[in-house]
Amino acid sequence: MKKIFLIITASLLFYSCEQKQTIQEYQPPYKVVEGNVIPQFDGNFAYEMIKKQVDFGPRNPGSIGHSLAKKFLVDELNKYTGQVIEQSFEYPGYNEKLSLTNIIGRINPTNKNRIFFCAHWDSRPRAEKDKNETNRTKPIPGANDGASGVGILIELAKIIKENKIDYGVDIIFFDGEDYGEEHDLNNYCLGAKYFAVNKIENFNPHFGILLDLVGDIEAKFYKEGTSLQYAREIVDLVWNLAEKNNASRFSVFESSPVYDDHIPLNQAGIKTINIIDSDLIGADTGNERRNYWHTQNDDMRNIGVETLSEVGAVLTKLVYSLQFRNDTSNSK
Repeated sequence: MKKIFLIITASLLFYSCEQKQTIQEYQPPYKVVEGNVIPQFDGNFAYEMIKKQVDFGPRNPGSIGHSLAKKFLVDELNKYTGQVIEQSFEYPGYNEKLSLTNIIGRINPTNKNRIFFCAHWDSRPRAEKDKNETNRTKPIPGANDGASGVGILIELAKIIKENKIDYGVDIIFFDGEDYGEEHDLNNYCLGAKYFAVNKIENFNPHFGILLDLVGDIEAKFYKEGTSLQYAREIVDLVWNLAEKNNASRFSVFESSPVYDDHIPLNQAGIKTINIIDSDLIGADTGNERRNYWHTQNDDMRNIGVETLSEVGAVLTKLVYSLQFRNDTSNSK
């Protein structure tokens, strides 16, 4: 018995040593490199891109503004990315059939090391939070709720076109995010839900960043709850860069979870965080000017170039500070 015990003990010791040798701390496939030259983000250009969208009129599915904005966004991404994909689909809405399109611009489309940025380009078909009852069935202008994120990402795509990177970036504009009636989550985030189960070829990004409500003059970006649940390390990565960039609109505090396009993406295993001015949701802040969410007052008066510049500068710093450990820039 003693001999058997010694053999067993020796085996356990060997197994324990072997386990210690094989267990290694997880290392992400990328790192942040300090000291790189970071291109200048042009907040004024982003502002003009937002204004162009708003000038088309409301961009709710089926509207003239929706059609005009779609062509404009496809043309813009064709200027700055190597490939543009229009992912069109139909959806049975409330007593109407919706024709929706996700617009995807691909930079270095064959590179396997990828990240992505996204925003929704549609605007809400009803202004149910408007104080004027006659406005509540009208579509909103959607300057901040939709157009702000898109404007920032067009400028980011332009920067990358002019300052080459050695990995892949996808710029995705989701349609149908804001279609659902209040509390009907099944009819929100339609484009993101479709994309999550109909991924395009060679789309296996390391992570993504969603922008929503990112243009307000007095914006404050808390660490959104669901982003922390699914991708805390990416939240920390972005907020650390924001701190180093003196981006004061990025707060160290956390917000409650927000139902947005990143939810279906994360549920499909596509790691995504949300940069969002969550205090605007509900249109019940202590600042009367900021109570324009889902109202006719979501217009250019609320958009600040300084806010756009700050968010854009953080994203630009991220893009040009990332270095991938296994370079697959020539992968097909």
